[in-house]
Amino acid sequence: MRSVRPPAAHLARMQPYDPKYLPARAFLSANENPLDVEDKLRQEIARELKRVPLNRYPDPLANELRDQIARAYGLRREQVLVGNGGDELLFDVALCWGGPGRTFLNLPPTFSVYEANARLTHTKTENVPRRADFSIDEEAVLARVARGDVDYVVVTSPNNPTGNAAPAGFVRRLLDTTDALVMVDEAYGEFCDESVMPLLGDYENLLVLRTFSKAYALAGVRMGYVLGAPTVIEQLCKVRQPYSVNALSQTAACAVFRNRERFAPAIRGIVAERERVLGELAAMPQVHPYRSDANFILVRVPDAHRVWERLYDRGVLVRDFSGNPLTADCLRVSIGTRQENNLFLGALAEALGPSERKADR
Repeated sequence: MRSVRPPAAHLARMQPYDPKYLPARAFLSANENPLDVEDKLRQEIARELKRVPLNRYPDPLANELRDQIARAYGLRREQVLVGNGGDELLFDVALCWGGPGRTFLNLPPTFSVYEANARLTHTKTENVPRRADFSIDEEAVLARVARGDVDYVVVTSPNNPTGNAAPAGFVRRLLDTTDALVMVDEAYGEFCDESVMPLLGDYENLLVLRTFSKAYALAGVRMGYVLGAPTVIEQLCKVRQPYSVNALSQTAACAVFRNRERFAPAIRGIVAERERVLGELAAMPQVHPYRSDANFILVRVPDAHRVWERLYDRGVLVRDFSGNPLTADCLRVSIGTRQENNLFLGALAEALGPSERKADR
């Protein structure tokens, strides 16, 4: 036979995740660290990679890296799990705490993969939309979980694409209100002063996700990790793919985590650039930037998709979120190098047309 039977019916309404990578002079659409791993550390990684036996399977649980991470946070190995980027771990959570007859609580607008994972695992999604300023509607969330039928919640802090952090006090109230698993996705946590890490010792139902893809400049390596109670990590181990994190990625991540203090100046530089770009955007007529605790800024502009096209025509690629009603007329721009940020700011001014700067306030 030359034909194939249809795939699973629930895929009919789904679209593949497509970040729309396109060539550009300033690639500001993927929230990566604009600076690659420094040469001295790359050389250290290269030396260690030479010793990796490529004919052998990797440690299935990446225990050397788990031990490093556990020591850094004052935890035990059993409280850490690494994955092929944060994405694998997000899917593992949906596999463990989702499924037919189970409910996921979502706080849109947020990372679209959460809801996609719920669909793939036949999990019902309940949405509690954020307020107009993209802050969490805390009382509505607490009232919804108090009904007792929510199995897991994802709170993104800082949130993608809006950039704002979730107050740790709210997360504590949420954990006190429900026995649902509460995953706090802190993929951008290194750029923010707010973290719920200190709560890990108090709550079995708290899981914190971090990644090497952003602050630690290893997006190409694909490495993420979660921290939580041993009882939760044990369940995630049951559904994770075997050997999902290859030996080369484990080796590179171990070297980077061991030398993570080397990234502190770059992280501080990104935060400083974020504040500078926010100030420049706030001074532009027709532009409304939202405060950010991450390494990107969400910007509302008139006719956003047309502005996106004009930016790309000028060599600047940002992420277009204007097709989502919750982020209508919004673009998300990653913080790049100072040169890339200046290119973006100039291209945006041209794309919007001639106008006066806003009056000083």
